Parts: sequence; C-alpha cells; structure tokens
Amino acid sequence: MDGNFNENDISRVVEADRAHIWHHLSQHKPYETTDPRIIVEGKGMRVWDQKGKEHLDAVSGGVWTVNVGYGRERIANAVRDQLIKLNYFAGSAGSIPGSNFAEMLIDKMPGMSRVYYCNSGSEANEKGFKMVRQIAHKRYGGKKHKILYRDRDYHGTTIACLSAGGQDERNAQYGPFTDGFVRVPHCLEYRAFEQDGAPQENYGIWAADQIEKVILAEGPDTVGALCLEPVTAGGGVITPPEGYWDRVQEICKKYDILLHIDEVVCGVGRTGTWFGYQHYGIKPDMVTMAKGVASGYAAIACLVTTEEVFNMFKDDASDPMNYFRDISTFGGCTAGPTAGIENMAIIEDENLLQNTTDMGHYMLDELNALADKHAVIGQVRGKGLFLGAELVEDRASRAPVAEGLVQQIVGDCMQQGVIIGATNRSLPGKNNTLCFSPALIATKDDINQIVSAVDGALGRVFG
Repeated sequence: MDGNFNENDISRVVEADRAHIWHHLSQHKPYETTDPRIIVEGKGMRVWDQKGKEHLDAVSGGVWTVNVGYGRERIANAVRDQLIKLNYFAGSAGSIPGSNFAEMLIDKMPGMSRVYYCNSGSEANEKGFKMVRQIAHKRYGGKKHKILYRDRDYHGTTIACLSAGGQDERNAQYGPFTDGFVRVPHCLEYRAFEQDGAPQENYGIWAADQIEKVILAEGPDTVGALCLEPVTAGGGVITPPEGYWDRVQEICKKYDILLHIDEVVCGVGRTGTWFGYQHYGIKPDMVTMAKGVASGYAAIACLVTTEEVFNMFKDDASDPMNYFRDISTFGGCTAGPTAGIENMAIIEDENLLQNTTDMGHYMLDELNALADKHAVIGQVRGKGLFLGAELVEDRASRAPVAEGLVQQIVGDCMQQGVIIGATNRSLPGKNNTLCFSPALIATKDDINQIVSAVDGALGRVFG
C-alpha cells in the first residue's frame, strides 16, 4: 500500500458507498455530510482507508475475525485453486476439502466427532437449537425443549439467536421472540455486588448454582440444553470465575442437559488454545464456531457434536423423519473448508497459539500498568489475545462510565491510527468495556502501539 489514489476513482467509490451500502451497526445520518470510511487494503495487522491512512487493527477486522492477519497469499491461492476445481456442491454430498478440514478440526477437539457446515455463527447456533428441539420431540414427547442462555452472552442476530441473547439493548425492538429460551444469571465476579446473595468467597460455584435454581424452577424435564460462551465476548469480555465450569458440568450431567458451547469468538486460537473451552476442562456436547475458522478469507461456520448426539439422529432408519432434516445452502461451498485448512496450518506452522499466550500475558500486564495510571480503568480481564478493560466513574462504586465517553476513547484511538473496540449498545447503561483482539501474529511493538494509543486517549478524554 503506497497511499496513492486516483482521486476521481476513489471519489466514485465513496459516492457509490454513500448511495447504496447499508453498513452494519451504523447510524447513516452522518454520512450525508461526511464520507463513510472504506477499507481498501490490509497487510499483516495494518489496514489502509480510502485516504491512504494506515491503521493498526486491534480488533481483527472489527469483530474478532482475522486471526492470522491480512494478505495471506497461501490461503488466497488455495481457495482460488479449489474454486476452479469445484466451487460448490450441496452439503447432501461431500467434498475433498470438507472431509479434510473436518478431520483436521476433530483432531483438535478430543471427544467430538461430527462437523456440520454452514455459513455464519448465527446459523451454527440455530442448527444447535434445532437439534435440541428435534431431540426433544424424538425422545421426550417435545417436553424437554427449553434452552437456557446466560445474561450478557450473545449467540447471533437471527430471531431465535436473539431469543437466546443476554444483551437487552441489542435485542430491543426485535421482539416478540421465540418461546422456550430462558435466561440464567451472568458470572461477572467484578459485578457480583449487583446480584442478591452473591458471596465474597466461592463466587464461581454460587454463580453456577444460580443456573440450577433456574432449572428447578422451570422443571428439569423441560430443559434440553444450556448454551454458553466459554469467555463472554460482546457482553464485556468476561472470564469465568474459579469453580464455575466444574459446577456447570455437574449440573448438566445431573439433569441430562446438553452443553452447547459457543466458540464463535473464542474458537481457533483466540485465547491461546484451539478452543476457549479447553482452558477449563469442559466436555461439551455441541460446539459452534465461525469467525476465526478461516480468518475471514471465506465464509464458513461449523456445528461440531459428539458421536452420542449424532447417533440420536440415525437410531431408526425405517423412520423417514429420523434424521436432521436441515440444509445450509452455503454450507456446501468448498472455499470455506479450504481456507480453514490453510488457516489452521498457518497457526501450527508459525506457532501462533504460543504467541497468543505469550503476547496475551504481555498485553494483560501492559493494560494493568495502564490501570495503575488511570483510575477510570476499573478492571482488566481476558484470555490470550482476547482482552477487555472496564471503565468506571470511580472504583469504589464501580459505576459504569457513560457509553458516549467510551466511544470517545475509541474515536481518539482511530484518529491516532489504532482501531480498538468497545461494548456497543448491548447492555443498557453498561456499554463501558474497551475490547481488544489483535491478530494472533501480534508482536510486543504492536501491543505497545495499541496500549500507547489508549493511554493518550484516556488522558485526553478523562484528564
């Protein structure tokens, strides 16, 4: 990228964007008087906009996706070659890259065995919900159909996924929602004081016990699954408290409840292991994934299950309804698994899991050092290169900083040429966490630049 553009050409692109593109998560009124930002090129961890300005991307494509960085010719070339050979055939048949990537993926997921391809995290979670519902009808007369989800967790943007969404502001104005989804309390120990009866000690076990209370209130014979993120993402980058996951699994086993782990953000290296759940000794029944699976080089998502779940859909071959009667059109694309193969190979060949662990520790230390300097940082938390800094008015009350001020930090960093994220109109009154998810290739110099930008922005906005 040399920053040189033909002004006539790029102005035409900008005007076409202004006239026709409906951007995600955006209020478009400002675009009537200012230009929308267009990202023209990316290399490594840097991207350039239409004016040639360079930005260090600390959120991997804006939404935790480009795990191995931009400009990977190895992935692009493999996808090109595969598209010429066979671009698509419906998932009712197999493909060579589909089989090869499934084998590669399952090798990283002991205890799991089956891969269902689709095209987005929302769709992958929908597939999991449908499996739970079909199992309920097959085995329990339709009664064991309820799906529990957690406050602050997010599982996608379709109506059913929003029904399982613990972010009230993100859900607002999209109801009525699908029946049979029931919320359980969050496990953010930093805000345990907001939960009636939360103890000072053994909070993780207590937080898991609140799930059991919901199950008992609903009736264990009505609850089919529990869907959780291993580390909550857009709800504030929440790592689980000690003892939480062991107790959650005990509860699921006790009441014969399927454990559905949503790895759409955490999956494929983001936390320093292949999957976030692997930090906590979790043995899931279902795992969903999307963003980092191919680092955005192709659209792909997967629902992975155990053989036990798979077998529930083939136990009576004489019954014409006894299989998972579902299809995902673009789950038949070969570009996704081809990109997934190369993406995973890059992570292995370049030892990026270890780099993520090492750089994650370094960035966590640097952000904590920043907290020593800026009292507005109430807590720093995260796992690997998946980190958050919650901003508060004062540390005693932990009152959240206004969302507008948080967005000023994001805007200031953007002006400095560093793209960071923040909880975005998700939790009413609590969109106060800065979010960081640099690519797994991040170096200390990259992290220093990110932290320095945040340091400067905090000083200018809060004094």
